[in-house]
Amino acid sequence: MSLTLLRNVCRQQHHIQKQTTLVYYRFCHQQEQKRNDGKVQQPQIEKEKLAVKYSRENVKRNVQGYVFSRFFDYVKNYDKVLEKKFPSAMHVYRVFLVGVKEFFNDMKKLVKITKIVYFHNNDLRCLTRKEIELYYQMPRDMKKVAPVLLVSALPFANYVVFPLAYMYPRTFLTPHFWSIQQKVDFAQLDLKQRLQYNRRVFRCMQAKLEVLRKNNDPLYEQFSNILGLLGSGLHPTSKDILDVKDLFSRPPFHLRCLSSVHLKYLCKLHDLNAGLMRRYRLSERSYIIHHMDLAIKREGGVHNMPIESLKHACFMRGLNAINLSTENMIDWLNEWVKVSLIIDQDNISLFLHLPILLSYNHPNNWILNH
Repeated sequence: MSLTLLRNVCRQQHHIQKQTTLVYYRFCHQQEQKRNDGKVQQPQIEKEKLAVKYSRENVKRNVQGYVFSRFFDYVKNYDKVLEKKFPSAMHVYRVFLVGVKEFFNDMKKLVKITKIVYFHNNDLRCLTRKEIELYYQMPRDMKKVAPVLLVSALPFANYVVFPLAYMYPRTFLTPHFWSIQQKVDFAQLDLKQRLQYNRRVFRCMQAKLEVLRKNNDPLYEQFSNILGLLGSGLHPTSKDILDVKDLFSRPPFHLRCLSSVHLKYLCKLHDLNAGLMRRYRLSERSYIIHHMDLAIKREGGVHNMPIESLKHACFMRGLNAINLSTENMIDWLNEWVKVSLIIDQDNISLFLHLPILLSYNHPNNWILNH
């Protein structure tokens, strides 16, 4: 019985082992077949990917994208290419590009300022100091640069006009197109031309002393002392000048009583056209700068002005501000403003002579003349 059972157990184990081996071989065969199928399908997939990648449409699209991207990068950096090949031409181009932008922005500001002034019945007290300066200077700049911009619009004319204007920026261009150093240099040159008429205006003032003496003018002695100070290399104080302000509201120093030669020299002194309507132009300039001084007072005084504004204000009023300390500029402008704020329409002639009374002997001005 036990032998029969043992034989049966052995047979079953052999059968189980045989079945297990058969299943194992089948499993191995299936795995091998899968690997072979994968190896067969992988090249096909790769071939299909390559076929799509190098298809005519895809290649054309990729080439177009590459060419466009390269062309875009080239155009984007074309100014650098031109700057390497033509540095001088590109410098001129940048000067005019920046200048035109600044000029156009100031034109837009001028339109707004003009509307404000018109709305307030031409009263400049509604404007700030910077706005008044722009309101006065921008129309002059527009007249100066208009021929250059108009001629440059003609076909091929810009190839001639721009280099010519760049060679003579002081003649053909405005401060919008100047560098910082050019602004300083040209301001000095302009003031130097104006200072040439200081002595001539001073002589005209001296010539009227005899008229005051003959008329027994009560302010003759005081004004004679002021001219004596100027002749000896000194300057009167703002108080001394205000003490004789009534002298400029009657003959021979009233604006309506000044001789033609005297008016001509005053126009040159204030950088104005000495042609027709001299009295009107002189009166207008006095009115504008007087309101600038009022705006300075409204905005906190001279000491609140930035350094560049101080220099510009000194140049405009007849003082060379180069190498002048901030304290000296403030002191000089304070003297000017003290007198300017008291001046009215009757004694406006005093305002026109302030550059002589306050800066005739200033060392910085003498440096320009000698």
